Amino acid sequence: MEATEKNYLEQIVEAANYIKQKLANRSPEIALILGSGLGDLADQITNSLVISYGEIPHFPLSTVEGHAGRFVIGDLEGKCVIAMQGRFHYYEGYAMQKVILPVYVMKQLGTQTLVITNAAGGMNRSFQAGDLMLITDHINMTGNNPLIGRNHSELGVRFPDLSEAYNRQYRKVALDVARNIQGSDGPLRLQEGVYCGISGPAYMTPAELTMLAKLGGDAVGMSTVGEVIAARHCGLKVLGISCITDMAIGEELSPLTHAQVMATAERTKPKFIALVRGFIAKVELVD
Repeated sequence: MEATEKNYLEQIVEAANYIKQKLANRSPEIALILGSGLGDLADQITNSLVISYGEIPHFPLSTVEGHAGRFVIGDLEGKCVIAMQGRFHYYEGYAMQKVILPVYVMKQLGTQTLVITNAAGGMNRSFQAGDLMLITDHINMTGNNPLIGRNHSELGVRFPDLSEAYNRQYRKVALDVARNIQGSDGPLRLQEGVYCGISGPAYMTPAELTMLAKLGGDAVGMSTVGEVIAARHCGLKVLGISCITDMAIGEELSPLTHAQVMATAERTKPKFIALVRGFIAKVELVD
């Protein structure tokens, strides 16, 4: 049954307590949300505990190819992390509060930092498929906001500030890490730009993409924005990374399939993993 507004906080606490009882004395410092085709990073976590979403009270299930649907908790680069190997999407039919519920649960477990990733179409002509993009800001085009409705002060303030939704210092650390990453096809191309979040699930029309580019968007995807709003609401600092899986330039648009998106994410994966692992290793340098 769908969560009712009045017991949303209770559901967050119950889900977090279920996970806590399995963690013993471990407390994850960093949360990772791994997007389409990027979940293999979780397989590199050591001393790991794996919890399927289906075990956790009040959790929905991930239904999209490339999303394993489980938490992996353990050690990565000397830190305790909790990774979402697959996420939930608004287009799957879940209420926005269900989509963002894991963010609040991970905060309850003690995390202070969120690394959020996605697969996205590139709208900036200087990008190319296979690039990674640090998200500097976002434009919410989903038609919804996860904070609509009753505000639970235990989670955050009624009107959270989003003037720095994506942490500037974290981006500096990521840029520093990226300078030393080489792949079989050359150095990592780490771009920076604005992410446009849409509801999906249909890919956008050429006219829609032209509109988003004119509004200031550099990449477009079907996730992330709601989760980041929730993360800032509850005080998590955020690093956002998009894997540019295709070029979404309106007047030059070609047909696209999810399989193509997954294939590009697969090719980009080694550099993506190197970037995230390098960031995790250095994030302690950030106040």
